[in-house]
Amino acid sequence: MLLACLAPLCAMNAHGQTGATAVPLQAESAPQGAALSQLQRFVADTRSARGEFSQRTLRGAGQTAESASGTFAFARPGKFRWEVLKPYEQLMVADGERLYFFDKDLNQVTERKLADSLGASPAAILFGANDLQRSFTLTEAGERDGLAWLDALPKSKDAGFERIAIGFRDGLPEAMEVLDAFGRTTRFAFRAIERNPAIDPGAFRFVAPKGADVIRQ
Repeated sequence: MLLACLAPLCAMNAHGQTGATAVPLQAESAPQGAALSQLQRFVADTRSARGEFSQRTLRGAGQTAESASGTFAFARPGKFRWEVLKPYEQLMVADGERLYFFDKDLNQVTERKLADSLGASPAAILFGANDLQRSFTLTEAGERDGLAWLDALPKSKDAGFERIAIGFRDGLPEAMEVLDAFGRTTRFAFRAIERNPAIDPGAFRFVAPKGADVIRQ
């Protein structure tokens, strides 16, 4: 459940794991250092960003089922690049209209409309516009591990996951936890985040490799 948990684009990924106009967030009543306020500032003030991530998917008993690491970049609204480098290479690219998932080992591309994928997904929290309350119920979740946490519960019953928890420090997300409908938790750690860099527009364009099997949904 690698890229599938970030933006669920198919029921199974290639390796067999299950997988507008902005409306301001209502966080004015929250303390300045609280997670809702930090999310509000991050979404409003961060037009683009890039950094590194690591992730672990845990079974119900807390055992690590799989792990991965790589890099990410985004430019609002709706453009992002999420690239898994280890243990095997996978790439997810959104160009503002279409979402592409490429599995290098299988030379297979899955393509679908971004609007069908981003709305109530974990990716929307990081990469979408600040209309999150349309898709999520956001609540403060206190402090843990030195981070200010918030819970995001999807309003749609078909979201494919139960909840998202995001931990902030100094206005930047450092951790995210996604609990899926099967009781598994995927934990993301973000580091080396660079806010508002100039990102080459080519990073958000995808051309299927020659000979790749392309599945359009």
